[in-house]
Amino acid sequence: MHKADKEAVVADLVEQLRTAESLIVADYRGLTNAKLETLRDRLREHGARFSVVKNTLARRAAETAGAEPLLALLEGPSAIAFIKSGGDAVAVAKALSDSARETKILTLRGGVLEGVPITGEDVESLAKLPPLDVLRSQVVGVIIAPLTQLLGLLSAPLSDLVGLIDARIAQLEAGGDTTGAAAAPAVVVEEVVAEAPAEEAAAEEADAPADEIEDVNETEDANETKEEE
Repeated sequence: MHKADKEAVVADLVEQLRTAESLIVADYRGLTNAKLETLRDRLREHGARFSVVKNTLARRAAETAGAEPLLALLEGPSAIAFIKSGGDAVAVAKALSDSARETKILTLRGGVLEGVPITGEDVESLAKLPPLDVLRSQVVGVIIAPLTQLLGLLSAPLSDLVGLIDARIAQLEAGGDTTGAAAAPAVVVEEVVAEAPAEEAAAEEADAPADEIEDVNETEDANETKEEE
């Protein structure tokens, strides 16, 4: 490869490293060109570019782009899945993991997930997560659940009041009340008011001092004596 070609490859890798949100490195040794192309197509669907790289050129690009964590992964034949912003890192990890299991050749070395270095085992764990849309729905569910419970607590007293009024209306209608639903609340109020004076009188009598009760009794006895005379 001529020097100009090498410089072009390094410049392209630098651009990929700077624009990629995450990346996963694999050892593709023994994988046929046909299988490589199939894997590239699968990864492209999830927003990733899968490139076979020369380690010497990839190291130069990593140093230029400030991607030092990548240097430790460049040992032996290397292929890098550059995951663009908006790509699905979980789906990419799953596609690579499935390919490694199916071919018994591809080996996952590790990568960098949003700036954090990860191992091959981490990539396997990432591949076992639910798809991105499922994760999003789960997060939304966790956020909405407390709000739904709060709404239920706030609306419960009102619904109980409505239920009591409906029950009272049904009771009046069953008893032949012709005033209809509108009179139900008024009837309840009248019953409460009618009971109030008797209860207040009993309370006042119970609270009255003993000497006042005796004075009243003496007055009543004097009146009865006069009437007898």
